[in-house]
Amino acid sequence: MLSRSGRPLFQMLFGPVARLFVRLGISADAVTIAGTIASCTVALWLIPTDHLTVAAWTIFAVVIFDNLDGQIARLTGTSSKWGAFLDSTMDRFADGAIFLAVAIWSILHADESLANWTALGAVVALLMGAVVPYAKARAESLGFTANIGLAERADRLTVILVGVFFVGLEWGDWWLTVATWLLVAASFFTVIQRMVTVYKQAKAEPGESQAETA
Repeated sequence: MLSRSGRPLFQMLFGPVARLFVRLGISADAVTIAGTIASCTVALWLIPTDHLTVAAWTIFAVVIFDNLDGQIARLTGTSSKWGAFLDSTMDRFADGAIFLAVAIWSILHADESLANWTALGAVVALLMGAVVPYAKARAESLGFTANIGLAERADRLTVILVGVFFVGLEWGDWWLTVATWLLVAASFFTVIQRMVTVYKQAKAEPGESQAETA
């Protein structure tokens, strides 16, 4: 939801920065790759070492900054299927690093009664978070649309980073336990939403036959 509703605001706020990057000759692909490297480095360094508040703010800033690649591509007329593919692929790396870092933190630092549940929740949330974009991509490859759901990438990152931030404030390790399992439930619900949406579109097609197997 945040991915769709927040895009106009981000375009307004970061438009001047995007135009500056264009003048400096910085490409959209360079921003995409740099943002991914920064996200992975910060997550795997700061979260497992228990610097949670700094990690949350820094990753949030990097993720917001990563919005520039699309704006740069539009300003320079370089939007392409390759750029979209690169952006989506790099997002999976960044997401994996963040949730893996949370799982490692849980094992090393979380309250003993919550550590295993939080680590498991982070791993399952990561897996379900990979299924969410796959369902959309697979639908689009078959000519359908599945642009619906509670747990798109921006929503998932917001929830996990809020959990990281609150734990960093020492408000209780349970924040991350709740955040990870909330994401598991929301991601599962989103996958079901997209499956139902595609099913309705498929059934509405004339001469619909047996579904193609993956």
